[in-house]
Formats: sequence, C-alpha cells, structure tokens
Amino acid sequence: MSHIPPALFVTLAELVPELYVHCVEPWCLIGSAAARMLGAEVSVADIDVLVSRDDADTLMTHWAERRDSAHVPADGDRFRSNYARFRFAGLPVDVMGGLQLHAGDAWQPVQPGRLMLVGLQGVAVPVPSLDDQIRIFESFGRDKDLARAAALRRLRRPPSVLPIVPSP
Repeated sequence: MSHIPPALFVTLAELVPELYVHCVEPWCLIGSAAARMLGAEVSVADIDVLVSRDDADTLMTHWAERRDSAHVPADGDRFRSNYARFRFAGLPVDVMGGLQLHAGDAWQPVQPGRLMLVGLQGVAVPVPSLDDQIRIFESFGRDKDLARAAALRRLRRPPSVLPIVPSP
C-alpha cells in the first residue's frame, strides 16, 4: 500500500470508530481516500463516506457542531444525496446518504459493490474492491475521476510474469 498521508491517517483514526458506533447500515469510503487505501498514488483533499440516508441524518445530529454549513458541493446537477460536510482534524469529511448519480435521463443509486476491509492501526476500513472503485470513478466521468480510475488500474498485476517466447 502507498504511504497514508498524515492528514488522512489522523482523520481516519478518529472517523472510522465513530462510523462503526453511529451507523446502523453498511457504510464505506469512496473517492480518493478509498483509492489511496488500496494503494493508488492519488492526492486526497477530503474523505467521502457513503452511508444510508438514515445514517446520514444520525451523523448530522451527532456531529452538528462540526458541520460546515457554508460548504456547497460541486456538481450538484450530477450528484444528489442527504449530504453534509464536517470539519475533522486533518481533512474534511463529506457524508453522502443514499448517493445518486444523474446518468442519462434518470437518477441512479451509486452502489459500492463488493467491499474490502483495509487495516489501519488495527481498525478495518471498508472500501469498494479495486474493480468496483474503477467502475464508480468511470461512471462519474469527470477528468479527476478518470485519472483516479487510471491510477487504480496501474495496481492490477499482470496475468503472467513469464515472457512468451515463440518456439523455433
């Protein structure tokens, strides 16, 4: 795995146990933080947490004093969710309850797919599998997401390490 930057480490160390305590439904990281947890060399400016709509409400109540009410998420025409940004030591945390992507003429739920648990100081952090993260980034379609998908693709191991040599 690539080095976890200090700001990401500090935030996850505080955030992840809180998510396990306060979320009833399954949750996971998505976005650049999830890609970095699998080892992709990407920069991380915030932590995106995908939760249920009800769990988003719970977190909004629990972290009310941390809420950044002035923040307006980008691409509001492409994404919708029960959303809030919170201030944590290290990095901001974006909670997206029931995230949907506007694809074609309809809103589609963002499904994380198969989850993997990545260890961080003895805490299991759920993130979508490598292939599911690539699928999610490609579905978002923005330049930054396509670059993250490419960084994740570079983590795939080649199917064979033996050279193929033609016979004489």
